[in-house]
Amino acid sequence: MSEPMKYETIKIEKENGITWLILNRPEKRNAMSPQLHAECNNALYNLATDPETQVLILTGAGDAYCAGQDLKLFFRGTEGKPRERFEAAENSHTWRWQRLSRFPKPTIAMVNGFCFGGGFVHMIACDLAVAADEATFGLSEVNWGIIPGGSVSWNVADVLNFRNAMYYAMTGDPFSGKIAAQIGLVNYSVPGASLRDETIKLANKLKEKNPMTLRYTKEAIRSVRGMNEMQATDYLNAKTDALRLRDPEKGRDTALAQFVDEKLFRPGLGNYVRDKK
Repeated sequence: MSEPMKYETIKIEKENGITWLILNRPEKRNAMSPQLHAECNNALYNLATDPETQVLILTGAGDAYCAGQDLKLFFRGTEGKPRERFEAAENSHTWRWQRLSRFPKPTIAMVNGFCFGGGFVHMIACDLAVAADEATFGLSEVNWGIIPGGSVSWNVADVLNFRNAMYYAMTGDPFSGKIAAQIGLVNYSVPGASLRDETIKLANKLKEKNPMTLRYTKEAIRSVRGMNEMQATDYLNAKTDALRLRDPEKGRDTALAQFVDEKLFRPGLGNYVRDKK
């Protein structure tokens, strides 16, 4: 998997430290096929150590973010083919949750349109999410006689409060990007015409932060959610020590010197000046 594939169902675009991973099946509203899963898995594996990638933005081509699994190709297409079914399921879970939620750089889901079913997983796996006001979300599985399977229900229950998770899963009602922001599914929504610019603005804000500190911060927030206070304190103390040892910019020492000795900045009134050497 070390060498990039020739991608047909996704596109990779890079500009000024921002890498776009674009699901590229617009004619199918970017529904996920076994081939798309394999290509995304390969792409994230290689981008994790790509020096040009400072921030990763995940989005979809055309008028959709992701319509979920391609039922014909993912399920019908692998019937009676245990190896193909296993590979499709393995790639599907690996890239959408394991690789994406643990990606070492900041990740942003840019929800530009329809986001249904399985599309929730990789949207929630991203660190941050911005949606178009006009985007349409839906857990429509109940209308098909199935449940939000795979890890969809687990993801939804983790990010939404109980009442909202139950309401949208049980009714199958679609909802807008504005509603998604109100219930905490995405960080915020903006008019579709300004979605790309606003997402780039957020990515540029992240680019200015100390990369190793960002990585350890996102890992810490994800990890402590399932811990009690004693476990979290022990983990965070160890994580703090590890960051000091592994941060090539020595951000803590630089910030402390600028704050205490040089009096160059104050928290809330500007950031310390990073040594990017």
